[in-house]
Formats: sequence, C-alpha cells, structure tokens
Amino acid sequence: MIRTSDASADDLLLRLKAEFLEMPGLKLTMAQAQKLWALDSTSCSMMLETLVNVNFLWRTRDGAFMRVEHRTPASARLRRPTEPTARA
Repeated sequence: MIRTSDASADDLLLRLKAEFLEMPGLKLTMAQAQKLWALDSTSCSMMLETLVNVNFLWRTRDGAFMRVEHRTPASARLRRPTEPTARA
C-alpha cells in the first residue's frame, strides 16, 4: 500500500489527475480507486475528496468519482435552442 507519507501528496494528486485525464469518462468507486492505485482507505479518501474540493472531480449519486468535464449543467445543454420570433 502507498501511504501519503511514502509519496508526496502533491505527486499523488498529480498521478490521480493524470489517470482521470487520460481516460475520459472514468468513473470509480472508492473501492475501485483504492485497488487501482494501491492506496489505503484513508489516503484514497483524502486524495479523492481533495480533488472534489478543487472541482476537478465530482461525486455521482451512487458515490462514485468522475472528472468534471463540463461547466455547463446538463439540463442547460439539453435545452433546445429557441426559435427566433418573427418580427413584423
């Protein structure tokens, strides 16, 4: 297991960010993230929550973590464009 004391927290955060950037759409649960990066639960939780707090990641309804890829809310992107009104 990698602990934050074994590797600098900044280096670990960069590694996690790189993984999410290299794999668009990556969605990981806490358990999956722990396994992927060989982190203990405390370190993994701290790293993922830090990335959530800086708006790099967000938590889905089921508790998984995904990268923030769009700043526009999904509901705004789904709206149909309004048709121009006819002027007399």
